[in-house]
Amino acid sequence: MVDVILGLQWGDEGKGKIVDFFAPNYDVIARFQGGPNAGHTLYVEGKKVVLHQIPSGIFHPHCVNLIGNGVVLDPVTLKRECDIVASFGIDVKKNLFIAEKTNVIIPTHRALDKASEQQKGDSKIGSTLKGIGPAYMDKTGRNAIRVGDLLDPTFTTQYKELRAKHQTLLNNFGFTEDISAWETEFFEAVEFLKTLNIVNGEYFINNKIAEGKKVLAEGAQGSMLDIDFGTFPFVTSSNTISAGVCTGLGVSPKQINEVMGVTKAYCTRVGGGPFPTELEDSTGEELRRIGSEFGATTGRPRRCGWIDLVALKYTCMINGITKVIMTKADVLDSFENLNVCTSYKVDGKETTEVPYAISKVKIEPQYRTFKGWHCDSTVINDAANVPTDMSAYIAFINGYIGAPVKYVSNGPGRDQIITL
Repeated sequence: MVDVILGLQWGDEGKGKIVDFFAPNYDVIARFQGGPNAGHTLYVEGKKVVLHQIPSGIFHPHCVNLIGNGVVLDPVTLKRECDIVASFGIDVKKNLFIAEKTNVIIPTHRALDKASEQQKGDSKIGSTLKGIGPAYMDKTGRNAIRVGDLLDPTFTTQYKELRAKHQTLLNNFGFTEDISAWETEFFEAVEFLKTLNIVNGEYFINNKIAEGKKVLAEGAQGSMLDIDFGTFPFVTSSNTISAGVCTGLGVSPKQINEVMGVTKAYCTRVGGGPFPTELEDSTGEELRRIGSEFGATTGRPRRCGWIDLVALKYTCMINGITKVIMTKADVLDSFENLNVCTSYKVDGKETTEVPYAISKVKIEPQYRTFKGWHCDSTVINDAANVPTDMSAYIAFINGYIGAPVKYVSNGPGRDQIITL
């Protein structure tokens, strides 16, 4: 069976730590979508490590880690990450596997991403400029280079043909930046990638399941960034919801067991796009400061706001969430009052549904206020010691979203998780 951990907001919910926390219970950790625009932050031996493509189980020697076909893979970023992981004494050639159908990001994908975003001007979607969107466009356009192609004698020809296609588009954009250094780095990284374990991903993972191995599928970004169900067009280029596990790894829906969703105790968003509960005031600044809300991939300041239960209930619904993990509850320790968005007012009408054209309507969030708990929650390690006001906050969220909060993360450390 396959359990799933994914984000319920706009990404940055702290999934890396949560996957790391649960990893000892699993034999296989698999990434099923996204690319190097994801940044999963772990603390290993007291050091901060950000993984962009390698599954978060890599620091657990017993875990097999698979990069699935739903991912778009940047060989350069992968090589850098492997070097970081190796510095901790981990041999990636033993426990990292890459599906041969995984699509490859080439240098001109990054150039196209940059050129396209520059042309948008004030309408930028906030791309991380990692080449994700153009790579997925080539996938759906049936032009992509896949990891298995790197082993083919015709790879160089295939690369030149795709590069030429991209160059025509870049000329139309008026993009003249020299990317020759990117190409040099890319081909060096490709040679390294070819030394890793490249496997037939769907057979690989289904064989593991048949052997009775426990698999954890690790999502990137968040459900509100899903290409179909997110805040379109301010979304990512892949299916970030639980349905993406099946297409991103090649497993049957009947193999999906638990679907665990991760949400912050408040909300954040990086880049452009609608954010109904955003706080553009001193409270928002305080959330950002206390929570160290800066992008793991880009370093950009994250937009901050109160928790949005309309959006959260929506993402629990479309994912089939069986349990919720709430992170960064400790960030709210010092706040006098906490607001919770329970409905939207759109064009004077109140609704508890996420609007179709959420990026085109003005939303007025309607709040319910709760008392803060005013204590240092980072020292709590048992459900019996959870403050009454924190329990009331969580209980209301449980009732509203229809999925139970079973774990609360109250600090960055591996052991700072309360089981409720």
